[in-house]
Amino acid sequence: MSETLLTIANLKTRLGDAQHPIRVVDGVDITINKGETFALLGESGCGKSMTALSMMRLLPPSGRVIKGRVEFAGINLLSLSEREMRGVRGGSMGMIFQEPMTSLNPVLRIGEQIAESVRLHDKQLRGAVDDRVVALLDAVGIPDPTRRAREYPHQLSGGMKQRVMIAMALAGRPKLLIADEPTTALDVTIQAQVLKLLKGLQQETDMAILLITHDLGVVAETADRLAVMYAGQIVETAEVDGFFKGPKHPYSRKLFDSLPDSRKRDEKLAVIEGSVPSLDSYFKGCRFTGRCDVSSDRCHREIPKWRQLDEQTGVRCLLYAYDAMLPGEKKEQDTVLHSPRRLTQENLLNVQNLKVHFPIQKGIFKRVVGYVRAVDGIDLSIPKGTTLALVGESGCGKTTVGKGILQLIRPTDGRVQLEEDELTLLKGEALRRRRADMQIIFQDPMSSMNPRMLVGNIIAEGMQAQRMYNRQQRENRVSELLQQVGLSADAAKRYPHEFSGGQRQRICVARALAVEPRLIVCDEPTSALDVSVQAQILNLLKQLQNELDLSYLFITHNISVVSYLADQVAVMYLGRIVEKGNVDEVLKNPAHPYTQALLSAVPVPDPNHQSSIIQLEGDMPSPANPPSGCHFHPRCPAAKKNCATEYPHETQLSDSHHVNCWLVT
Repeated sequence: MSETLLTIANLKTRLGDAQHPIRVVDGVDITINKGETFALLGESGCGKSMTALSMMRLLPPSGRVIKGRVEFAGINLLSLSEREMRGVRGGSMGMIFQEPMTSLNPVLRIGEQIAESVRLHDKQLRGAVDDRVVALLDAVGIPDPTRRAREYPHQLSGGMKQRVMIAMALAGRPKLLIADEPTTALDVTIQAQVLKLLKGLQQETDMAILLITHDLGVVAETADRLAVMYAGQIVETAEVDGFFKGPKHPYSRKLFDSLPDSRKRDEKLAVIEGSVPSLDSYFKGCRFTGRCDVSSDRCHREIPKWRQLDEQTGVRCLLYAYDAMLPGEKKEQDTVLHSPRRLTQENLLNVQNLKVHFPIQKGIFKRVVGYVRAVDGIDLSIPKGTTLALVGESGCGKTTVGKGILQLIRPTDGRVQLEEDELTLLKGEALRRRRADMQIIFQDPMSSMNPRMLVGNIIAEGMQAQRMYNRQQRENRVSELLQQVGLSADAAKRYPHEFSGGQRQRICVARALAVEPRLIVCDEPTSALDVSVQAQILNLLKQLQNELDLSYLFITHNISVVSYLADQVAVMYLGRIVEKGNVDEVLKNPAHPYTQALLSAVPVPDPNHQSSIIQLEGDMPSPANPPSGCHFHPRCPAAKKNCATEYPHETQLSDSHHVNCWLVT
């Protein structure tokens, strides 16, 4: 029998004033056993992080726990004074936050920040704090820990900063580690390293982990049990194996149906219409009713109670409310196919030997002492009406390629030909006119829109700059575009902050379409979105491509999105493309060791999936000082002697499949 470490019973947390309370956590029950990984799964805004902050007593000033019990290692945390609670936080209960850079002090060295936790929570080591700091950095896999302890956060990569956060959380030798989306902002290779690290530390220390995430693949690979959260409530609990074999709640099923993969390439992804309901609402029925495709009239009238199906499995759904009723099976739906793609061999875009080098300057006179080779000689082409996915780790130069193609950054060398025009030779008014044919959708929709402008003005801005239409025609065009991307026309009279993340990304798509482009650069447009919202955006992009014959350069590190959306894929490493080809060729038969490592690290939403992850040691080298020979050879598990001396030439494996690697020449 497993020993219970944490018990949360009927926890209720409110934000705001008493007249208009926001019910962010509304009667949550969770138990976590010693040494297990428990996943809390759900969309943004459902209350996952607020549940953890309520446990830790770290609520914002307007937040308060109004009811419930949080018992940790036999202690009721809600009855402790703030002074006593400080001994628990960072001590027997540690927390890793989603964004490590905002959690680390930028003006303190890494070692000093970890030492602060050691002094506070490990008092028997008062005379050996520095040794403990180095040991913690070594335990989380940071090379040369003594030197790294003297560095500042900005000197570390994203993966290393996350490892530092883990080291700080471990300083108090915690019994429970709360990991709030610990890998969301990381590349798949770094994500694999962090997840392996957490597993190893858990086995060594018998620590329990509460993993907050919306990634089903991460849950499948790491968790023992899970709870699905929706609108402030737990709607399903299960062991991981049972959950992935057959989720019970309609919301859980929809999450699975929204996942993109190659088998759904010619179909529309299932979407969960609407969004999580406002938590200041007074609910008279099931909270998921408005988005559920198997709901009945009773679901609108009756609040579902918790139903325990067996020792580990429970569900909050009226389909399971009465013994006489059979559990609701997933309703079979007609498969909705995308219109057949009008493929052509005629290229819309041709890029040859593109280079973008940034000078490194020193001294008073700004003497150039070197270059950051962000993009170092790439070739690619995109046929009309198709999608080329550009994949690789953060810092490899993907976004710079997109900006170089659009001439937002002027290339150092190379050619960028859009149909008959050589864009690198265009200037002034000629380039401004050509920009109507090429647009960009940025990763973060909120930061790419002026928060003080109405949505209608944001969308019309490009048309105004291109002198397209008169004022009335622009207003009509804005209404058409909003409806085309699935929003109402009156959205034009609202501000960006009034929309959800998925709706804001739709507005950015409408803005890109406003000037009737031929090519759209999509720079990680779904990386910050929940899986259900991601499905909406992917469906929209496919639909628009079929209707308008658009071409996409889709920059991403999400391989499942690539397999669903792309026709071709190019894999980039340290400023150069190392492999490219049709999507099936590259994803099913990767030839380059780097591509193989990327694909092996992708979490698969199947706990029984057997795969051997190729662990890449260290981080990507600096583009200011790339390694000699093949740039990948210092991290390559199959490197040979000549890999360190000469860059491999391109080898053609088929008419469309090309690779730069000495192992396949």
